[in-house]
Amino acid sequence: MAAPMGTASAEAPSRWVGAWASAQLAPDAKNSLSPEDYRDATLRQVIRLSLGGDKVRVRLSNAFGARPLTIKGARIAVSAALDSPRIDPATDRALTFSGRSEVTIPAGADYWSDPVSLKVAPLTDLAISLRYSEAPDVQTGHPGSRATSYILAGDHAADVDLPGAKTADRWFQIASVEVVASKPAGAIVAFGDSITDGYGVQPNTNQRWTDALIARLKGKNLSVLNLGIGGNRVLLDGLGPNALARFERDVLSQSGVTHLILLEGVNDLGVLTRDAPATPEAHKALVDQVIAAYRQMIDRAHARGIKVIGATILPYSGSAYYHPGPESEADRQAINAFICAPGNFDGVIDWDKALRDPARPTHLLAAYDNDGLHPNLAGYKAMADAIPLSLFEAR
Repeated sequence: MAAPMGTASAEAPSRWVGAWASAQLAPDAKNSLSPEDYRDATLRQVIRLSLGGDKVRVRLSNAFGARPLTIKGARIAVSAALDSPRIDPATDRALTFSGRSEVTIPAGADYWSDPVSLKVAPLTDLAISLRYSEAPDVQTGHPGSRATSYILAGDHAADVDLPGAKTADRWFQIASVEVVASKPAGAIVAFGDSITDGYGVQPNTNQRWTDALIARLKGKNLSVLNLGIGGNRVLLDGLGPNALARFERDVLSQSGVTHLILLEGVNDLGVLTRDAPATPEAHKALVDQVIAAYRQMIDRAHARGIKVIGATILPYSGSAYYHPGPESEADRQAINAFICAPGNFDGVIDWDKALRDPARPTHLLAAYDNDGLHPNLAGYKAMADAIPLSLFEAR
């Protein structure tokens, strides 16, 4: 019998906290699976949790679909090997949706699974298996997975291994995994572009700066949710939606978020002058609009009680892709000055200072430089090492 109104129920509701997430978008043709791959097939995808718990649930997404998408069945298990489709059969669990094994996700919607009892530790690798009857009309997923997924014709969701499966370094339909932690916990959202997404990191190695931050946070019961998208911009769409457009779904809809790290803007700066010079008025307008967008995100996060940490835009004068001139560098300095000025953000990570070449401060230090725009693996580790962990202490 339900508890009377105004009285506490016998059991307190579970407090869910995000343990893994990825930013959803509609991938272009080269980042998509062919429709034939989906037909009567099983897709197994491997993700790494940054927080442990006693129960898990999975959010599936049809955010960019124009028609309902039916998933015929879904299962979750602990992965037996990070670079393999093999699972630990003792941990295999069926996912249900309102008690049913099949779910139809409306166009533009996300759908949570029912909770599953599965004790997982931080850094546990999970395999999520989805059973399709046909392809989505418009695919929803995350091309920058830096993890291998496996697709095989037939119903193999419960199989221990998928020999002969086709591979793709992409994620599809899986948006987040949450846990019920055994003690109070929180989540840090890393919101950014390809530098956050992990450009240059090889699949199945987990060497993004967010992965290194997870290692530094060991024992603090904080997860790190990587919501980076390669090529993302604050103001205009690219491969995925612009930062303001995706802020609600990718930041505010995550459970248990206590902190947000915002690293966005280099692609706005670079695109402005990539193909032709811009007028002084266009440079000023871009700086003003990026700063105004930052203020929007800060205000919206504060309304949810989230502490917002601003990260300075890294130097990129060595980029052959953007080839920025003095005007673009002045724009970067103006935006970074706003980030560092007291009273705008709740905290600051000065990655510009941490990774720049002291002899050529508009360039990345050679030891940290991949291509003039992105850090290399040493650079990603340096980014994590430069984050003051005091930023994540309770206010």
